[in-house]
Amino acid sequence: MHSATHQAIAAVWRIESARIVAAALRMVRDIGLAEELAQDALVAALEHWPTGGVPHNPGAWLMTTAKNRALDHLRRHKLLDSKLAQIGHDLEVQEALVVPDFVDGLDAARADQIGDDLLRLIFTACHPVLSTEARVALTLRLLGGLTTHEIARAFLVAEPTIAQRIVRAKRTLGEARVPFEVPAGDALAERLASVLEVVYLVFNEGYTATAGEDWMRPALTDEALRLGRMLAELAPDESEVQGLVALMELQASRAAARVDASGRPVLLAQQDRGRWDRLLIQRGLAALARAEALCGAHGHPLGTYALQASIAACHVRAPRAADTDWPRIAALYDALAQTAPSPVVELNRAVAVSMAFGPAAGLEIIDALRQEPSLQAYQWLPGVRGDLLAKLGRIDEARAEFERAAQLAGNLRERELLLERARDPARLERERPPG
Repeated sequence: MHSATHQAIAAVWRIESARIVAAALRMVRDIGLAEELAQDALVAALEHWPTGGVPHNPGAWLMTTAKNRALDHLRRHKLLDSKLAQIGHDLEVQEALVVPDFVDGLDAARADQIGDDLLRLIFTACHPVLSTEARVALTLRLLGGLTTHEIARAFLVAEPTIAQRIVRAKRTLGEARVPFEVPAGDALAERLASVLEVVYLVFNEGYTATAGEDWMRPALTDEALRLGRMLAELAPDESEVQGLVALMELQASRAAARVDASGRPVLLAQQDRGRWDRLLIQRGLAALARAEALCGAHGHPLGTYALQASIAACHVRAPRAADTDWPRIAALYDALAQTAPSPVVELNRAVAVSMAFGPAAGLEIIDALRQEPSLQAYQWLPGVRGDLLAKLGRIDEARAEFERAAQLAGNLRERELLLERARDPARLERERPPG
C-alpha cells in the first residue's frame, strides 16, 4: 500500500513540482528558499498520505501546503508587512489563516506580458547570468523535477559536481538580484533564445549522448519534450517555441528505430520507418504548421528551430529513404546557414548537398572545413568525410578518416560504429536499401 502511495507521490511531484516552486518563488522572492518550501510540502505528503490516503486533488494539496509554508516563513521573519502593498486585496483572508490562491489574484492584478508564474520560473532558471551548464542543471532540477542524482547520472557527471552547480546557480541569481519576471520588449527575444537553447541542449544530450555506453538517454529526451510542450502552452504565439517543439517531436519520433536489439546505432538510411512513432510525427507536423503560420502572420522568415524542423519533416514525409527530397533539404540548409551560420550547420549542409548533387559536391564543402578550429575535436567531420570518400571509391582514405573519427568519439556506441566503418568503409553502401 505504502509503495503504491509513494509511486503516486513521485508521479504527482514530477508533474507539479515546477508550478509549486514557481508559486512559492512569487511569494518569497528567493529561488533557493522557494525550492526548500516546495520540498517541505513533498515531505509533508510523504508523512501524511501513506496513512491518510492520497487527496482527491494531490497537486492542489501540495500547492496549498507549500503556500502555507511560505506564509509561515514570511510571518516568522516579520516580512509579511513588506508584502501588504502587493497583496493588500487578500490581506483579510491571509490574516484569517485561510490559504487563498492570492498568487493567481496578484497575477491578474499586475500581469506582465505573459503573466504566468511557471513561465517566470523558466526565464529565471535559464537566465544568461548563469553558465550554460548551470542553466541546464537548474532547469532540470526545478522544472524537470529531477533529483541531483538523476541529473548527474544522465550527464555522466559526479553528483557533487551537479550539486555544486545548482547551489552556485541559486546563489548567483540571488546576488545578481535577477527579477522573477518575464522580460519585455527586446529583452524577451534574447532571454527566450537562452530558454530554448537550454531545452534543446537537454534534448540533444538525450538524443545522441556525448559520452557513456548508450547511444541515447531517453529520460533526457522525455524531459526536454515535456519542457518544450510546457513552454508552447505558456507562450503559444512564439514561432520559435513552436519550431523547437516541432523539431524535438519529429526527431524523437525516430527513437525506436535508431538502435537495434543490441543497442547499436542504426543510421537514418537503414532505419525501419515502420517503427517511427506516427503520433509524435503528427504532433511535430502540427507544431511546424503553427510555427509557419505565426511567421506568415508576422511577415518574417522561419527561425532556426523551425528551419531545422522543416528539414526533419522532409525525412518523416518520405515513405522510403530513397524518396527523401534532398534538394529541398539542401535548400533549407542554405537558408539555415544564412540565419544561423556555424561550422556544424555547414557540415550538415555538406551531407545534404552530397545526397542531392553527389558526394564530390559534398566533399568540396567538407574540405573547406578541415582547418576550422571548432571542428578539430568533432568526430563527425572525419566521419562524414570518410563516408563521402567511401562513396567515391577512395577506400584507404575513407578508412583513415573513420579511424580518426573513432579516436575522437566519446560515446562507446558511436566509437564502435565508426570502427566498424573503418574495417569495411563500403559496407553501408552495399547494404543501402534499394530505390
